[in-house]
Amino acid sequence: MPDMPSLNIIVAVAEGARFYAALEAAMAAAALGRPVRLFLQGEAAALVRQPVSFVGDDARRAAGQPDLAWLVGEAIAMEVSLFVCQSGMALAGIAANELVPQVRAAGLVSFLAEVGDDDRVIVY
Repeated sequence: MPDMPSLNIIVAVAEGARFYAALEAAMAAAALGRPVRLFLQGEAAALVRQPVSFVGDDARRAAGQPDLAWLVGEAIAMEVSLFVCQSGMALAGIAANELVPQVRAAGLVSFLAEVGDDDRVIVY
């Protein structure tokens, strides 16, 4: 599907379940051939600190679902672009070398500057 509008997702809260849902939406859109970018704003930057995990991982694994770390890796493999807020990194005391390697630091302005007129933006 050429020239599909991109999906741009902002995770605005540092909640693992919210990030998990955003990743699922991102992966579904990527599976449909849509370009996807995901931005972790503010304290949500801590969600991609290595090792990636959240309190719901055990329950998800027990239900036969993947944990958050697997979902992040799979999203990256599906070419979902992950960005983390530079200010959020400072708030959470995170250095760049503590992040999942494929995650890029960015600001909200630079992230939004890449959103085209026909693109979609979702905030979780």
